[in-house]
Amino acid sequence: MTRQTASETIFFIDRNNRTGLQSQLRESIVSSVLAGRLPPSMHLPSTRKLATYLNISRITVTLAYSELAAQGYLEAVDRSGYRVARKPPTSLTAPSPFVSHQKKIDWNTRLARSFIVAKPMRKPLDWRRYPFPFLYGQMDTSLFDLAAWRDCARRALARDDFELMAGDFAAADDMQLIDYIRSRTLPSRGIHAAPDEILVTVGAQNALWIVTQLLLRPGGRAACENPCHPDIGATLRLSGASVFMLDVDSDGLQPAHVPRSVDAIFVTPSHHSPTGVTMPLDRRLRLLAAAARDDFIIVEDDYEFEMSYIEPPSPALKAFDRSERVFYIGSFSKSLFPGLRLGYLVAPAPVIHEARALRALMLRHPPGHLQRTAAYFLALGHHDAALQRMRTEYHRRHVEMADALDREGLKVAGSRAFRGTSFWIEGPAGLDADLLMMNLRDQGVLIESGSPFFGDSDGPCPFFRMGYSSISRQQIAEGVRLTKKGMDRLL
Repeated sequence: MTRQTASETIFFIDRNNRTGLQSQLRESIVSSVLAGRLPPSMHLPSTRKLATYLNISRITVTLAYSELAAQGYLEAVDRSGYRVARKPPTSLTAPSPFVSHQKKIDWNTRLARSFIVAKPMRKPLDWRRYPFPFLYGQMDTSLFDLAAWRDCARRALARDDFELMAGDFAAADDMQLIDYIRSRTLPSRGIHAAPDEILVTVGAQNALWIVTQLLLRPGGRAACENPCHPDIGATLRLSGASVFMLDVDSDGLQPAHVPRSVDAIFVTPSHHSPTGVTMPLDRRLRLLAAAARDDFIIVEDDYEFEMSYIEPPSPALKAFDRSERVFYIGSFSKSLFPGLRLGYLVAPAPVIHEARALRALMLRHPPGHLQRTAAYFLALGHHDAALQRMRTEYHRRHVEMADALDREGLKVAGSRAFRGTSFWIEGPAGLDADLLMMNLRDQGVLIESGSPFFGDSDGPCPFFRMGYSSISRQQIAEGVRLTKKGMDRLL
């Protein structure tokens, strides 16, 4: 009887893929088994034959086969041969032959409500292939200690840590991370909090959503800055509350403009989003006095406070709070990496008790391994070292970009202070930043139109943001020149 042999064309190695050759080979075999292209009991090519076909080391194929045999996908036969296991570990079931001819549902009318209320901020996922990526919120991976993060991830997989992490946290958080936030991060902002006054969240946006659900209801009244991050405006509008947009000036939001009947106000006093201006101490104190007088809550998003190059950032607004009227939101996404999605909420214990219950209904808790890895990274000093590298390099890029903007005659509408990682630019009257953004993309330049930050604006927006966290210093001057050239073409 002639045994059946798998065709080598099932196997594929991508030399441009950063994934290791052995991992790629295992993945291709598993995918073929799960898809049925390699049925049970089918013999695989010999290690020598497949290594020759793929032009890789024979030991790479041998290790891949051995690992898949240990996992139950393959079985060793004869002396050196392998075949697909008779019962591989797959949960796939045969598709049902039933075909429905019923009318499809119109989901545009069936859904209870739409959550698409904010103008999207369009950022291409393949932004790294563009030579001039002035995108805010992206990171320069060369400034991050990946080896240290990997070491912390391995520490978090030690037996004692894993036994704790592998269980169900219920609604609890990783106490090592909570302790670091309480003893190191918050005191640096002038804030002192007990463990039961801190909740770990999936980024600042998750904290903002939780707070909004707790503070606002249909018919309520809320206020926020104008311009403001589109996610803040969208979250407030979805609560059903009336939303007041308060214009900011060179010192941020003006307390005198806050309506007396609001339930809550949402602010970014240390580093306004998107202009980068900082609210001075006298305005902070007046805002706190207004909150006490008119009985409203202040939600402080301590936005990008870590990126202050010359002098320490001013204390957080909550540092001056003596009546528990300030809810504080922080995040590690900017100081570590944006895909981390770890943030935290600081509020009175009864509020955190309710917030924890609400979070449990949504996602129970952020992933335990991620929390413990971040806790080690913070506690071992890697976070502080990374911040120092970022501050040094971003300071240099800030100077380079400020000089380039001045040479090209571009107007900085926001703060020019040595902090943050972006400039807020005001173009000439009549400029459509949306159109400019699309045209510049064809030139390899990525900027962000300011239109999503103005929730109530219908006409063309002349403002746009240019970040420098994701572009090399050497590319800044040419990218700014191309931006000015693109503006001149449009006008």
